[in-house]
Amino acid sequence: MPGLPPSAVNDDRYLPGHLGALTAYLPPELVEAVLAETGRLQQRLRLLPSRCDVYFVLALCLFPQLGMALVWEKLVHAWGLRAPRPTSAALRQLRARLSPAPLRALFEVLAVPLAPAGTPGVGYRGLRTVAFDGCHSLHVPDTVDNRAWLGRVRTRLGWAGYPALNVMTLSVFSVASPG
Repeated sequence: MPGLPPSAVNDDRYLPGHLGALTAYLPPELVEAVLAETGRLQQRLRLLPSRCDVYFVLALCLFPQLGMALVWEKLVHAWGLRAPRPTSAALRQLRARLSPAPLRALFEVLAVPLAPAGTPGVGYRGLRTVAFDGCHSLHVPDTVDNRAWLGRVRTRLGWAGYPALNVMTLSVFSVASPG
């Protein structure tokens, strides 16, 4: 990156394995390429590089029942005492400066079938086998836009406090193990 010393860009604390198991599935090079493509790569040296923003937001999705500080601790526990301890305000800013664009681009890169067509066990009679799972709902911020889009949720006890986003996933699965 122009203007930053190589030691700042290639800090070993941000290498795979130090940001939890996410780096095994999302290599830092892929995350940085998506950030660069969407114009969200950091322009100056920060304590937390912009790729940490992506891993942090994804970790928030993996642990929705925990607060941001606890999610951060899970994400960087391998760093030990060298781990930065951002304040809650800094974590909110970290999340806010990311924007949805890099996550959308990352999804478009990764949301493809892993097995190529014709691989034994991934289809039945020439069709790819899939499963739907729609058993999860997420609470979203109670804003005018979200209420207009999602409406209000009625429960047996009255109106829910937050609008809910119902999530349905489509997954490709194998019908038989090859071999």
